[in-house]
Amino acid sequence: MDLRTRTDADVPAVEAERFFGVDLPELAQRRADLVALAVEHLDLRPLAIEVDGRSWRLEPAGDGIRVTPDAADATLRVTAQRLADLVTDQVTPVGLMTAGEWALDRDMRTVMDWWLVLRSLIDERPVHVPGAVTVDADVTRSFTLDDDPAELRAFLEEAGFLHVRGVFTPAEMQRISDDMDVAEPTRSPGDGRSWWATLADGTERVVRMQRFNEDSPTAAAILDDERFLALGAIPGVGYDHPSIGRSNPIEALFKPIGVRQGISDVPWHKDCSLGRHSYECCSLTVGISVTGAGPGSGQLRVIAGSHRALVWPSLFDAAALDLPEVPLATETGDVTAHLSCTLHMAEPPTERERRVMYTGFSLAPPDRESAMEQRGRMRATRESAPLTTSQTPAG
Repeated sequence: MDLRTRTDADVPAVEAERFFGVDLPELAQRRADLVALAVEHLDLRPLAIEVDGRSWRLEPAGDGIRVTPDAADATLRVTAQRLADLVTDQVTPVGLMTAGEWALDRDMRTVMDWWLVLRSLIDERPVHVPGAVTVDADVTRSFTLDDDPAELRAFLEEAGFLHVRGVFTPAEMQRISDDMDVAEPTRSPGDGRSWWATLADGTERVVRMQRFNEDSPTAAAILDDERFLALGAIPGVGYDHPSIGRSNPIEALFKPIGVRQGISDVPWHKDCSLGRHSYECCSLTVGISVTGAGPGSGQLRVIAGSHRALVWPSLFDAAALDLPEVPLATETGDVTAHLSCTLHMAEPPTERERRVMYTGFSLAPPDRESAMEQRGRMRATRESAPLTTSQTPAG
């Protein structure tokens, strides 16, 4: 579950003319099997990229790709720095769109498909094709902390998520809920500590309270509770405590009915959808059900096995994937955990409001040598088993 192959101390310089004129064509030639797979299974349309006034056109050519300089009409415009960030996985097109740091003249689908091609070639990962990832586990299964940790780890590795029942008591969750009621009036729009949404009746409502450990002694105590720490030990890959390197160790969320504007019920995405997959994945996101959640009350949904598939990291139609879509109905005190590469979404509540806390564990910082070793292991694995369309892609 440690998929990192880069460190911030090992980020190469990227120059647009060399990348499009030399590096990308050479990669496409050297990794022709990956190109052919992408061309066969993606609806690749020509994409013209303009970088600080100079442009290049990318288009499929047979079972390969062609790069042509001085394209007449640019589909996508980015700065030289942002092109470098795209190439080195510091940001994704979703991240650029979210930050408003590009100009796009056509639909997002074309950009996202070419992003898959770039990531496939640069990272030596095949794009996902039907049948490439299989999930043999019973994805409806849930666990308790009394179950064998090896079983939980194996399930998490295969499915990318866990539902762990009864981790915390209803009494503990009632104290959390009471603390949320007390903290809610202390938040205001623009305070840097909360997210807000507009409901159908025009009401402004706080939907996310950050640094909730500062408001709730019970929430702060949970971060050091042995039950919570046992969740971080399941993957066995050396996660840091949530308070290390984070200004926001735990946050409390209200999930109201009828949100019309604002970020509350987030559609399908991976937690690495904005960028830095190869630097930080997989972290483990932990949701603590302050109230239960099910159909009509804002339950979480996940795509089992999607952490092992190179697919769009956001703006995603789950029906297009040949992987199981799983609703995670929880009771009060249950926990969900998912890897940062697992596609997931929160259903908009329609019958009753949900309350939940989110926290999690990040991988301990790697040194450059361990990252290089990991990169070598991934390359050796691929070279020892030549790519076919039925193989499970690494990462």
